[in-house]
Amino acid sequence: MRAHPLLEPVPETADRFRLDPSGAMRVPGIVFASESLLASFEDETLTQVANVATLPGIVEASYAMPDAHWGYGFPIGGVAATDVERNGVISPGGVGFDISCGVRLLVAPLTTDEIRGRLPAVMDALSAMVPRGLGRGGVWHLSSERELEAVLRDGAVAAVHAGLGDASDLESCEDGGRMAGADPAQVSERARQRGLAQVGSLGAGNHFLEVQSVEHVFDEEIAAELGLQVSGVCVMIHCGSRGLGHQICSDHVRTMLGAMPRYGLAVPDPQLACAPVRSPEGEAYLGAMAAAANYGRANRQALSAAVRRAFEQVLGTGNLQLAYDVSHNIAKLEHHAVGDERRLLCVHRKGATLALPPGHEDLPARFATTGQPVLVPGSMGTASHVMVGVEGGGAFSSTCHGAGRSMSRHAASRRVRGSELRRDLAAAGIEVRAESDRGLAEEAPLAYKDVDEVVAICERAGLARRVARLRPLGVVKG
Repeated sequence: MRAHPLLEPVPETADRFRLDPSGAMRVPGIVFASESLLASFEDETLTQVANVATLPGIVEASYAMPDAHWGYGFPIGGVAATDVERNGVISPGGVGFDISCGVRLLVAPLTTDEIRGRLPAVMDALSAMVPRGLGRGGVWHLSSERELEAVLRDGAVAAVHAGLGDASDLESCEDGGRMAGADPAQVSERARQRGLAQVGSLGAGNHFLEVQSVEHVFDEEIAAELGLQVSGVCVMIHCGSRGLGHQICSDHVRTMLGAMPRYGLAVPDPQLACAPVRSPEGEAYLGAMAAAANYGRANRQALSAAVRRAFEQVLGTGNLQLAYDVSHNIAKLEHHAVGDERRLLCVHRKGATLALPPGHEDLPARFATTGQPVLVPGSMGTASHVMVGVEGGGAFSSTCHGAGRSMSRHAASRRVRGSELRRDLAAAGIEVRAESDRGLAEEAPLAYKDVDEVVAICERAGLARRVARLRPLGVVKG
């Protein structure tokens, strides 16, 4: 029994549970989980699901993916849509601090056997070429504010124009690598200072670069379209907009907290600070958020160039093809059916991934018949998955973004010694390049949910379906 009876979810199916509206909730909360996984959800996470359901203009439900856990205002793994034309709000907490944090998958023309003997050298080269950690330093050294403006405006497109990849990469990026509506004028000087020297860097925390092997293929046709085959080698990159995105979130939360009384808005948690989408504050945040999203996409594009150089240096081939790049911390204006009407909604996806179905007008041409690829990293040392969107997928065509934490970083570091984890991963054949043992311990596999269960729930719930399972060969951590 939950500590608070109102947080006792009611089963709708084996993989979908409902929090009935109570108090100020305008819609129900919907949690995608198995009964066993639901038992691991903290009351604080369910409270956040209920709190999000109070947002002005919210429609349908406040959703939580199977990997959901406690976050800033919104749960990480939360999805919520507000009606733009009916006073719906936008909340920076529904995007998060690491705006456009996302995942990119590169596919190498190599097999696991071909790389195995050279793997330590590959990991050494990647470790040397990929800046990481909390400080400054990036693959792409911007020389001026003008170059930063180009990044904020054009994202991965700007990186390709600077020689960090080619136009074919953009065909396999969400939004073609550039989110429309960016307004660099809404990015503060402090945010610019933090971002100027970090383009092409991993950062710290749960961000990583991982060399992987394709362990299993569930859908051979779609896997082939992505270049994935059993025992093939790929590289997964997980990072976002670094300090620039963090500063933008902080700046606009502060602004919205000051503006809310003017609009008669009240929320149960100040971390849900919001403003009407059609307001000066809402429009300013959308412009700044899109600029940060473009920064995140340029960041992953620049890191791809470093990966290709490392493979060329050690293995003689830098011809890694981009399978896909997608964000999981973003808000977008999208049209969706709500009841019998098609409405313009502001869809917040925080720790949740867009999963467009086959035939959707926003899909890149190469994925028109397959559905949009979804990249789902697991915890360090466990599997990752490639999925695709499906027809009729729920939660506004959204699905999970990873394994999801089941334990705080502090708790994990008390349970695990980084040096021992490093030895255990090495014994399992996984080459680790990490800046610190403490950072390694904070990201230990025991701190995360079972990613195989998470993706299986998403598949059974009709949110997305599996294409391939990847296992780690080596990982670079901040």
